[in-house]
Amino acid sequence: MKRTAKAQWTGSVKEGKGELTTQSGILNKTNYSFKTRFTGEEKGTNPEELLAAAHAGCFTMAVSFALTEQGMPPTALTTEAVLSMEGFDISGIHLSITGIVPGISAETFNALVKVAEKDCLISKALRIAITSEAHLAFIEN
Repeated sequence: MKRTAKAQWTGSVKEGKGELTTQSGILNKTNYSFKTRFTGEEKGTNPEELLAAAHAGCFTMAVSFALTEQGMPPTALTTEAVLSMEGFDISGIHLSITGIVPGISAETFNALVKVAEKDCLISKALRIAITSEAHLAFIEN
């Protein structure tokens, strides 16, 4: 299985702007820019917000999976992911989950949450090697 997303950018980093589009179409030419990323002066998203959302979603599903495997499917789970930056480095992501799970003890819930924290795909992805390739397009005069 492969999932795709596209980013398009025009202009300089501070004055330019871009659009993000996902394979599913849920993001379709969604605005992102220096202002949406660092100043909040413009409506749109940014890579760090999208990473936090992806991590919250993946982690919550991993917790649901772990609970269901133990025969205790959750009634509801809500996760907030807080991505922290220091300068231009992501220094961490804190995941805070609240669950309604009939018949579970706090100790069991906490243990399953810790397993999901390490095993969700986004947690694993943050520890993988990244590769890239470059293609330069030329404009003929």
